[in-house]
Amino acid sequence: MTAADAPELMLPRIQHLIGGAMVDPIGGAWMDDIEPATGRPWALVPDGDAADVDRAVAAATAAFPAWSRTPAAERSRLLLRLADLMERDLESLIEAESRDAGKPIKLARSLDIPRSIANVRFFATAILHTSSELYDTPGRNLDYVMRRPRGVAGLISPWNLPLYLFTWKVAPALASGCTVVAKPSELTPMTAYLFAKLSVEAGFPPGVLNIVQGRGPTVGEAITTHPGISTISFTGGTATGARIAAAAAPRFKKLALELGGKNPAIVFDDADLDVTIPGTIRAGFENTGQICLCGPRLFVQERIMDRFLDRYVAAVRALKVGDPSDPSTDQGALVSRAHHDKVSGYVRLATDEGGTVVAGGRTPPPINDRCRDGFFLEPTVITGLGADCRVNQEEIFGPVVSVIPFRDEDEVIAMANSVTYGLAASVWTTNLRRAHQTAERLDNGIVWINCWLLRDLRVPFGGMKGSGVGREGGEEALHFFTEAKTVTVATPW
Repeated sequence: MTAADAPELMLPRIQHLIGGAMVDPIGGAWMDDIEPATGRPWALVPDGDAADVDRAVAAATAAFPAWSRTPAAERSRLLLRLADLMERDLESLIEAESRDAGKPIKLARSLDIPRSIANVRFFATAILHTSSELYDTPGRNLDYVMRRPRGVAGLISPWNLPLYLFTWKVAPALASGCTVVAKPSELTPMTAYLFAKLSVEAGFPPGVLNIVQGRGPTVGEAITTHPGISTISFTGGTATGARIAAAAAPRFKKLALELGGKNPAIVFDDADLDVTIPGTIRAGFENTGQICLCGPRLFVQERIMDRFLDRYVAAVRALKVGDPSDPSTDQGALVSRAHHDKVSGYVRLATDEGGTVVAGGRTPPPINDRCRDGFFLEPTVITGLGADCRVNQEEIFGPVVSVIPFRDEDEVIAMANSVTYGLAASVWTTNLRRAHQTAERLDNGIVWINCWLLRDLRVPFGGMKGSGVGREGGEEALHFFTEAKTVTVATPW
């Protein structure tokens, strides 16, 4: 039984956005939206299905011809209006993101919602500054390249950075002239719902943006297999990405997959520890370790291991696990009971594999009465595991960092590259030659040097190997949502 079966609870009901209207699911089914910090429902979310997706695709298809011909300046104006409305409702978005995802409210305030607004503004203005290639062969021909929006784009975003990653897909698709059928995670649907209502207020034409709430196996699969959707952008787990790729390939859909990671953070013996300690703490435990870019494999050069580990463990133990609504909280809740149990299982596996838990590893005692049933786990540091064990090879996606010693550059590069993933890495050193050389040898799409999660929205974003296919961000995103057409004109004169 869910809260949907008990109307006396009077929980707010999230709705789809289809054809410019907020609507209930056609099938009439609802799910609980669980607040991770309390373990209790705080809203109801549509349990959508293929019928809702069909309706959304029909609306997006009908809207596409006019939207694709809408001048870039008008598309930009509407997106900037939407960003202004998000800024107006900043506090309500921050509170909703914190409650829905279990993340500290100070993180939603400093990262998630400001970055979501920045995503919309960036692509709203980027579309005004695009250019096209021209190739002139004197006396023979002139070639120029036209870029046209691809049609209806299906966008599927994850639960860990709900509005941040939702807008990272929606904004460039709309800016490019595509119409959209989007699915946020059913675990964190609230801010996408608030975003949907703001888009109506901003004045987007009906059918340009459609948001269908529901589960991956129903709504997500219906989006990826629908014949009316030509373009798919997905962020989420590698196994799900593989299934989407298998479904999309025979249908010749254009595909971008931003998938998992098992990212290395590499600390050389000449690193400035005053910069490195807080940087690697953030890389390991930001958003309770639930960011695909986190660095759960922490490689430390042997000569400084003892000194580094003493300071690192002390800093981890100082992190405050608390109620996400408390501005002093550093670590909130994991997103669900199932995910909490998965991450806790990896901590137990670490000891089975011969590791030592030197910090955390437990479910903390109740924080307060409100959070008595929340999905909390202490930030955890593990030592004594080899680079090839399961804990150091498989994506955990929680507040668990394994510290691994290394002798020299060759050894750490081999260990860092030994996983099936290749999303991001960070390198901590004061040696410029070593920094550039290490970055070049790492099999990762993103390498940070003496920093972490420092993002310029203009640069390509994406991974290698099992971390995905394609790139997002800047011109890469605008090119993804458009089709290139080359026109050749004979110029014999």
